[in-house]
Amino acid sequence: MTVKLVNKLSIALMTAGVALTGSVQAATELTVYTALEADDLKRYASEFNKQYPDIKIKWVRDSTGIVTAKLLAEKENPQADAVWGLAATSLLVLKGQAMLSPYAPQGVENLSSKFRDADQVPSWVGMNAWMASICFNTIEAKKHNLPKPTSWEDLTKPVYKGHVIMPNPNSSGTGFLDVSSWLQIFGEDKGWSFMDGLHQNISRYTHSGSKPCKLAASGETPIGVSFAFRGAKLKNKGAPIDLVFPQEGLGWDMEAAAIIKGTKNLSAAKKLLDFAVSKDANQMYNKGFAVVAMPGVAKPVQYFPADAESLMIDNNFAWAANNRKEILAKWQNRYDGKSEPK
Repeated sequence: MTVKLVNKLSIALMTAGVALTGSVQAATELTVYTALEADDLKRYASEFNKQYPDIKIKWVRDSTGIVTAKLLAEKENPQADAVWGLAATSLLVLKGQAMLSPYAPQGVENLSSKFRDADQVPSWVGMNAWMASICFNTIEAKKHNLPKPTSWEDLTKPVYKGHVIMPNPNSSGTGFLDVSSWLQIFGEDKGWSFMDGLHQNISRYTHSGSKPCKLAASGETPIGVSFAFRGAKLKNKGAPIDLVFPQEGLGWDMEAAAIIKGTKNLSAAKKLLDFAVSKDANQMYNKGFAVVAMPGVAKPVQYFPADAESLMIDNNFAWAANNRKEILAKWQNRYDGKSEPK
């Protein structure tokens, strides 16, 4: 091989190496905190990467309360770049701590007004709504001669003693939406009285919002206070459960997305939010949720009532966020003795 040919080959290899290094460096790893269901994470990342293949999502996933506490603990040294799939009430708490970086994603004006921060440049944007429901195992209920409840108040009746499981609101966003909605539905004094009565019938509190419904589906408990989507999904797989939507109204919260202030990957985080409010993303959300942020996108979800949105209470998210710490402390003091070990 001639010297000239060797030199040409060396230059070609060096050029290829530089190109390869450049492509590796172009890939951005985005640390995203979430409380999305674990079985949804791969699908969400895959859909995002169809549009942004050079951004790799590094998920950090846990229950809502745990993710919220982690973000607050990291306030002075943020570890997350963004949040994708955390309760709006939690993001309102973070906004109050000046921990979010305001950004108006492309297309945010196409979202329903109740699914975005009211500021001109929003600090967070909504994705979808999840609502409370009761998962009622018809086979186990028959064994114990339990009537199907039709209201939240029914769950305080002595016949249900030891047959109800619900989430701990300190750990679970579903648990917190239950507690904060009961305080709004019944009023604060009557709300705590209702929970006193309910507590008498609780066998245990879980640290996951979906777990009570999973336990009802498997027959471990006749009644699991959970959220509607998980119940519908399990019923669709053949679980012997009915979904009960209590007549007083349904507590709900929305999953939302935001950029964490101080991220070193701001450009990539903005792209994440651009995708989070897109029609493609809303169609993806609708695979698991009957109510999504973009009007006109949602198609009916099996086993959900056709008027699901009309059953949702007029949730005061600001009140829930502002009183969150006090509500959780009071709940823990009164009821935490029946919580599962963490």
